[in-house]
Amino acid sequence: MALVTGGGSGIGASIVWHLAQQESRVAFVDVDDNASNDLVSEIERAGGVRPLYLSCDLRDIDDLKAAVERVESDLGPVRVLVNNAARDDRHDIDSVTPDYWDERMAVNLRHQFFATQAVRHGMADAGGGSIINMGSIVWMVGMGGMTAYATAKSAVEGLTRSLADELGPENIRVNSVAPGWIMTQRQIDLWLTPEGEEKLMQFQTLKRKLMPEEVARVVLFLAADDSSACTNQTYVVDGGWL
Repeated sequence: MALVTGGGSGIGASIVWHLAQQESRVAFVDVDDNASNDLVSEIERAGGVRPLYLSCDLRDIDDLKAAVERVESDLGPVRVLVNNAARDDRHDIDSVTPDYWDERMAVNLRHQFFATQAVRHGMADAGGGSIINMGSIVWMVGMGGMTAYATAKSAVEGLTRSLADELGPENIRVNSVAPGWIMTQRQIDLWLTPEGEEKLMQFQTLKRKLMPEEVARVVLFLAADDSSACTNQTYVVDGGWL
């Protein structure tokens, strides 16, 4: 049974879609009810297993814990956790306040730890599982204009390595995936310009746009027994940018 955070759109929606098409039991949480309900309907029309959608604001840890309890009650212990939810909002240094900084950490980092904490015992009692934390290459390439996001995503790698060491004896694998610039609808609508695409083609070894399903397939590999010996690693999916 798999739980995906931020599964209503973008990379998260592609992960939910691919899991459902493989007839996995899937639950996902998000704050966008319209997009999430549309995704559930689309998956059913395509012949996939209907996923369980729960509205949840991951900034509220009590809300997150309640969602995990509901998922476990309805579908059983979580054996795969994909900590995907994030927002790569841009900002300049002078505009950042302490409250904004804390909110960015809550959106992009904090929930990954507490979701892991919430599923950990059920996963261990069921024999183990796989946790996949979604990172980013933004901090690796030193991208400006999004310092709070880059800081949170750099911390995902430290979180992943620490959890992998602590949870390994319980047969729980912990890895992270660091995407490059993936062409979700949000990226296309907000950030993709002809100038930006030209620079992207200069950076990437693969001279094409990368799509959400290319990240989802890596996540599915890490979720499956095919990757049973893989833990404590970060897998970069960036078309050869780094």
